[in-house]
Amino acid sequence: MNRLNLTSLLFGLAFGFLFAAAGFNQYDIVHATLLLEYLDPFFVMGSAVGTAMLTLWLLERRGWRTPLGGRLELRRWPAERKHIYGGIMFGTGWAVTGACPGTVAAMLAAGSALNLVTLVGILVGIALRDIVAQRAQRAAREPGVSSVVASEVG
Repeated sequence: MNRLNLTSLLFGLAFGFLFAAAGFNQYDIVHATLLLEYLDPFFVMGSAVGTAMLTLWLLERRGWRTPLGGRLELRRWPAERKHIYGGIMFGTGWAVTGACPGTVAAMLAAGSALNLVTLVGILVGIALRDIVAQRAQRAAREPGVSSVVASEVG
């Protein structure tokens, strides 16, 4: 195992442990959070986003090099309709299952075999998104197909 993979594995394990320690791998905690009855997870997420934004801004400004040697250049995209639809789908899945991709891994590690169903749903959703995006790309290349439809999906 190379150094980058080992570092990624250690960060992933620490991330999962902290998820579980904060209770994010418990359906009742996630459900109470989404009902705005328990706000601690929002404070944790907000502090993580704020820390990441500041750190990435500083690293980009200083010309930081990535572990693979490239210059760190963050891309910025305007909000589009597809982002709204994706957020609605993600939020609906999170509300129904009580898990997002990070928490489902922590739940499985804690022994919640029922979350295998959630993991399968996540993987199927990723595969479906890829199929839709490929169809949109093909449609954009074919003459006579509206480019508006293709641009909304991809």
